[in-house]
Amino acid sequence: KDVLNEIERNLQDAMSVVRSVVMDQRLVPGGGALEMALAQELSQKAKSAVSGVQKVAYLAVAQALEVIPRTLTQNCGANVLKQITELRAYHAIDPAKNWTMGINGETGQLVDMKTLGVWDPVSVKSQTFKTAIETAILLLRIDDIVSGTKKAADADGK
Repeated sequence: KDVLNEIERNLQDAMSVVRSVVMDQRLVPGGGALEMALAQELSQKAKSAVSGVQKVAYLAVAQALEVIPRTLTQNCGANVLKQITELRAYHAIDPAKNWTMGINGETGQLVDMKTLGVWDPVSVKSQTFKTAIETAILLLRIDDIVSGTKKAADADGK
């Protein structure tokens, strides 16, 4: 029974991906390539175009985006530090040419996702980014509320 439920869930997931691609046919490279390209762009912007608190926010988002290729590399058992450093270098050297370089999810090696044929629907990626940012904002709001409550309790106690 559990096997049948798992097969049904996998089939539902596959049908959802097909539906997403049919409704919006735009695709982006998978394997952490898009995340690393965005992280590289945000890091460059943080170094040159913004300052102060905004710079910290740009760098934090860039660091968070690098979690995807790092996780792929870890799951493959590859040398994480070496692969992420090489991937970061590819994206820094020629961003226009190497923006499709990512991690092969089976071997952990750096591969051009175009030649490997690994693509993600834009609609799924954009929704993932929106959800992640909304969650971070929610956590920051909760932290502000808890900090405010704690400060108020400390002020009442004195």
